[in-house]
Amino acid sequence: MRPSIDQIWDWLGEVPDPEIPAISLVDLGIIRDVGFDGDTCVVTVTPTYSGCPATSVINMEIEAALREQGLEKIELKRQLSPAWTTDWVSDAGREKLEKYGIAPPQPAGGPEKCPICASTNLELLSQFGSTPCKAQWRCKDCLEPFDYFKCI
Repeated sequence: MRPSIDQIWDWLGEVPDPEIPAISLVDLGIIRDVGFDGDTCVVTVTPTYSGCPATSVINMEIEAALREQGLEKIELKRQLSPAWTTDWVSDAGREKLEKYGIAPPQPAGGPEKCPICASTNLELLSQFGSTPCKAQWRCKDCLEPFDYFKCI
């Protein structure tokens, strides 16, 4: 029996991002669509940016998660337009990022507070963090460095 689209979304909601395992691919907003073309499950994915080095790993993880649930015919579609934006990160994803120690993206272009101690006394260390989509900041109160997920 074929699973429902909602069930597939739930399964994909359990697949962690390989670079930030605290957040799922669904919460990250890169899973754009799920459907069926005949008996083939089609998942449309928009990478965070076209050169994202984790794209192949993400595709493997999606396919593995669906095969683990018994799906055999799977097609992954890459959709580059419209380009992914941090606006697509879910509210739950933003909370998970902060709990993980990464300041979630903010419209103002910088973190509102330290994800470790909640201080607003912050400084930018580098526009480039552990991955190209993050910047490195430091809290001047607790002195801990942290990543900030850049607005894109």
